[in-house]
Amino acid sequence: MATSIDGLASGLNTTAIINSLMSVEALPQAQLKTKLQNNQTVISTLQSLNVKLTALKDVASGNAAAGALNLFTATSSSPSVTAKTTTAAAAGSIDLTVTQLAQTQVNVTAAMATWPTDGGAPARLTIVDATGKKTEISPASTSLDDVVSAINAASGGAQAVKVPAGNGTYRLQLTATTSGAAGAFTAYRGTAAQVTAGTAVDLMADPGAAVVKSAQDAKATLYAGTAAEQVLSSGTNTFADVLPGVSVTASAVTAAPVTVTVASDVAGIAKKAEGLVTAVNDVLSFVAMYSAVSKATDASGATVPKAGIFTGNGSVRAVNDQVLAALSRPIDGKSPAEYGINITKDGNFTFDAAKFSAAMTADPVATQTAVQALATRVADAATAAADPYSGSISGLIKGRESEVRDLGTRIADWDQRLATRRATLQSVYTNMEVLLGGLQSQSAWLSGQISSLSKQSTGE
Repeated sequence: MATSIDGLASGLNTTAIINSLMSVEALPQAQLKTKLQNNQTVISTLQSLNVKLTALKDVASGNAAAGALNLFTATSSSPSVTAKTTTAAAAGSIDLTVTQLAQTQVNVTAAMATWPTDGGAPARLTIVDATGKKTEISPASTSLDDVVSAINAASGGAQAVKVPAGNGTYRLQLTATTSGAAGAFTAYRGTAAQVTAGTAVDLMADPGAAVVKSAQDAKATLYAGTAAEQVLSSGTNTFADVLPGVSVTASAVTAAPVTVTVASDVAGIAKKAEGLVTAVNDVLSFVAMYSAVSKATDASGATVPKAGIFTGNGSVRAVNDQVLAALSRPIDGKSPAEYGINITKDGNFTFDAAKFSAAMTADPVATQTAVQALATRVADAATAAADPYSGSISGLIKGRESEVRDLGTRIADWDQRLATRRATLQSVYTNMEVLLGGLQSQSAWLSGQISSLSKQSTGE
């Protein structure tokens, strides 16, 4: 960069002159920067719209999924029995009597200080599970800690823990890894071959050993006392599919039959329908807010209209219209208003929960079908706009981002161009100051010479 000699010879503020010239030179770049900023604002707003459209798509797709609105509530006549439903449930009721709760088998051995030996080596253990599978275990030593570690590492259907029994002795507590009858096991001191031969020792046969809890399934009876009496069994205290899509969990045995009643969850279904309306309104309100024309004041103080970011954007308007139409068009000849979904004069929707509940009561299947059809249309409209590959709004964002990259390149080019231009101007004005300085020196010398000649001619 050339060195500036600011007005040494000319007395001019050459730096200010260069800055003024550069401000004019930089006008095209300033316009590019303004355009870049505007594009970035548009991109940010479009991205926010895309987020709302994606959220709408998720809500609508969830409601449109098969069985999504098959919501039911299950109640029980006893606090010791609870019930849960899935979308496979249907309205109805059933009586059952819980006659037995599930148990996980727990055995404790006789008290001992160390594990016994067999032929000088730690005796082997064999655990036989409910299927007859034999798991032979070889402890590393007679230490009960080593025995516990060996049992737990073997995964033979039981886990062990050492429990103090007093006077330096301990019991091994063996607990089934599976609840119910399927977790039943027998533990022997001896090899698997000895168990097969019948020569192994059942650990529960030792004096002081005990089966604390036996393995048993939970049991419940349907239609007790009738020819259709049916017994249900479960390895846990939960009975699956007592009714289609209904599971029942018992916490106590019941003396009398308990009635489980399944009914449509009208409030839950209404909440899903209202959620769809809310998500649609979120998109429509956002578009309306950024499409509105506001008032602004120009340089002269006059009030002028100011367009919104989406004003005149045909693609955004099309998305708005598609979402609006998806929720407002009739379904099988019926207006969505018949299901409590009403469009307002402002272009938004309201949800009438009371009317929706009345429609569910009158014809639950038709109402659910209508809401799912509306959700499907809304999901399609939102997907067409927000799909990351083919969505119209996603396409707008990509187009603007491409333009921003191009503007960034052009602005950077202008930076180099303006730097070169400033250096040129500084060089020109510096050279001018140097030339003026030289001319001034010559002028002073000539003036001195002329003055000297004048004195000689007058004889002074």
